[in-house]
Amino acid sequence: MAGQFRVKYYRTGGHNAQFQGDGCLVLLLRWLVLSISVVIVASIFSSIEVVNFASAFLAAAVIGILNIFLRPLLFLLTLPVNIMTFGLFTFLINALMLKIASGLISGFSVQGFWSTVFGAAAISIVNSLLNLLFMNSGRTVFFRSRSGAGGFKENEIELKKRGDRWE
Repeated sequence: MAGQFRVKYYRTGGHNAQFQGDGCLVLLLRWLVLSISVVIVASIFSSIEVVNFASAFLAAAVIGILNIFLRPLLFLLTLPVNIMTFGLFTFLINALMLKIASGLISGFSVQGFWSTVFGAAAISIVNSLLNLLFMNSGRTVFFRSRSGAGGFKENEIELKKRGDRWE
């Protein structure tokens, strides 16, 4: 179909295990993984409270939207400070995203500055680990579905990682 995106994940090892699905399905899976990360971290930290999974799901959506739109702007504005702190200021930006999400979602709350900082770091770590587990631990290559006789449409490309290089 025109406009339908496919995602392929290639392992960097010897064989090419693949996962194919719509971009929306992959987005929904990543959203679910982030929601599970929020629930796991809330069960570890007593100062992070999630009332139910719907609150975690909404919190993950808000965090994702903030990370798409607000985080790059804040990162750019605080770039000099970030460089001077060797990137450690990024933890504070992530904490701010978590605190904003906690303010917007009624069933999700984070109490205290250090809980917010460590909670944001823990959510990032758990989210990365779960993405490795669920998302086939490979490289992501976006391309549109093949048309007709095995060719690609104009301005599209398929990439595969072979060894140390992309082809």
